Amino acid sequence: MVRRQDAFSVSRTAVVDAARRVSSDWLPVAGGVTAPTGFQASGITAGLKASAKPDLALVLAPEGAVCAGAFTRSVVRAACVDLCAERLQDGGAQARAVLINSGQANACTGDRGLIDSQRATQALADRLGVDGEAVLICSTGVIGVPIPMEVLLAGLDPLVDGLSPEGGSAAAQAILTTDLVEKQIAFEAELAGRTVRIGGMAKGSGMIHPDMATMLGTISCDVAVPPLTWKAMVQRAVERSFNAITVDGDTSTNDTVLAFCAGESLPEFCEDKLEEGLTLVAQHLARAIARDGEGATCLIEVQVEGASTEAGALQMARTICGSSLVKTAVHGRDPNWGRIVAAAGRSGVAFEADAVALWIGPHQLMAAGQPLVFDRSAASAYLSERAYGRYLLDDSVQIRLVVGSGPGEGRAWGCDLSDQYVRINADYTT
Repeated sequence: MVRRQDAFSVSRTAVVDAARRVSSDWLPVAGGVTAPTGFQASGITAGLKASAKPDLALVLAPEGAVCAGAFTRSVVRAACVDLCAERLQDGGAQARAVLINSGQANACTGDRGLIDSQRATQALADRLGVDGEAVLICSTGVIGVPIPMEVLLAGLDPLVDGLSPEGGSAAAQAILTTDLVEKQIAFEAELAGRTVRIGGMAKGSGMIHPDMATMLGTISCDVAVPPLTWKAMVQRAVERSFNAITVDGDTSTNDTVLAFCAGESLPEFCEDKLEEGLTLVAQHLARAIARDGEGATCLIEVQVEGASTEAGALQMARTICGSSLVKTAVHGRDPNWGRIVAAAGRSGVAFEADAVALWIGPHQLMAAGQPLVFDRSAASAYLSERAYGRYLLDDSVQIRLVVGSGPGEGRAWGCDLSDQYVRINADYTT
């Protein structure tokens, strides 16, 4: 299994190729969440984690920034989720900063969870010289464990002092928990005669099955977009990215994606191209989360075509990615196509079974709803090769399923399921 600490440099070729398949306009640049003009970030080791690894991050947006959020739909949710949602609603989508601590989810901690979140954001707002309602907070770590507040508060001064336009990588490191690699990306394009950048960072490795598991994402863009327009763009991008990944079928209490935009506005005709870049950033981060699934050896990408609607295609693709039987078959390098079509059949999406065509990589296994003779050894070898592929470059098992002639297409990402996942999670708190 190939792992790298510098996800940007390792996957640059893959990112360029992916960008060119989607658009000739957006190409990757360094800098992550601070690549867009005016954004700053920092990340430090405050002492929240016993491991002495970085554990406190801050992203600061320019004055006048608009923010849109997507949050877990779980009824068991951390106070920081409700605080963010309320502040974005009450503040008319205006926000300046997000504080992120790792090590403690601060979920299921009673009134203390909200009090600590409010206390942390107000203390940070005082240091930044902004209104307390303009500061958001995200937490990640073990559920039921409160934040050691004196440790966090002591870290705020060095965190603010460390703010920098080059601080994206430090922030991306500080939000990790069981992740093996940092997840950050940025793209730029020339739109309406000027350079536009969109960047982002994310964390997530286990408890991943967002419904907006333990995943967090922060996105930045140096274009001013009307709040309602930006919110709609972000919602669509999330559906096609973070809501299209799964590692283990478990959602979390803290799932949050916050997307900031600030800068000069663009002509309305550029909105589609801007959303294209936003989606590209979100999908790269989502794929990185799925690839870094706990114990995973490869990424699984499922493309569904011919459904009645895009939503139906996405639901079917995500069901296949989330199937334990599909995931274990991929890990065992077994081209067991029956598990794939069985998962599609229970997805809740109607389709004609006699219209199904299926491929694993270059190998077609079904046509017109019937099995085809195929080289099983070659298909197994294809699956084996993915486990030794380069990170986000050629480590993806491609599954393509055609279920009819409808206009709906959707893509979802997951990972294989190994015995290491059980080992990692069997004694997580002990």
